[in-house]
Amino acid sequence: MTTYVLVHGAWHGGWCWRHVAARLREAGHEVHTPTLTGLGERAHLAGPEIGLRTHVDDLLGLLRYEDLRDVVLVGHSYAGLVVREAADRVPERISRITMVDAWAGEDGESLDDLAPAFFRDWIESATVDGLIPLSPGAAATVGVTDPDQVAWLEARLTPQPRRTFSEPTRLSGAVDAIPCRAVLCTPGGAMPFEQLAEKHGWAATVLDVGHDAMVTAPEALTDNLLKDAQK
Repeated sequence: MTTYVLVHGAWHGGWCWRHVAARLREAGHEVHTPTLTGLGERAHLAGPEIGLRTHVDDLLGLLRYEDLRDVVLVGHSYAGLVVREAADRVPERISRITMVDAWAGEDGESLDDLAPAFFRDWIESATVDGLIPLSPGAAATVGVTDPDQVAWLEARLTPQPRRTFSEPTRLSGAVDAIPCRAVLCTPGGAMPFEQLAEKHGWAATVLDVGHDAMVTAPEALTDNLLKDAQK
């Protein structure tokens, strides 16, 4: 049995892993899908003070209080920064990391530093009172077009605290000794996920799906994650 911790990206919550988590559990594995502070069912805690460090502490708390060890830590999109910093803090608890279309920075870099200019400009223009809301039609930007899936996704997306994108990651370098691989859902797209994987020297698997693979292609993503249980 493998222990998976699946960490959602910006604007999402632990709910987005529902179909992937069910399939991993059916295969006999332990699965945790935490929701980061200020998002999903924890949206009532949202505020401008919530930053990357808050979310790293969320994940560290789960690992500690559930006493999780030999964990396969999976980060989607923004959560790439969260899982790498948490793993850097407690490398003895992590066996592998899988980055799903995910951001990865060096010590002192933030998502703002890594993102293309057009995305930073949009974030600045969209931010209201320290939160970044999403407008109707957001599902299409993450590759979700099926009407039922669009309705399910857009009903659950919540504003993202702006500070989570501006706060720099803190890394000692311990995370770089943990085996890591990348799952690329949008290679060649506007975001530099492919380039970040290449920069860090991670082996990569390409899935021919949109950015939110856990919503649109849970079977394919689950099959890919199950490879981690075989290593």
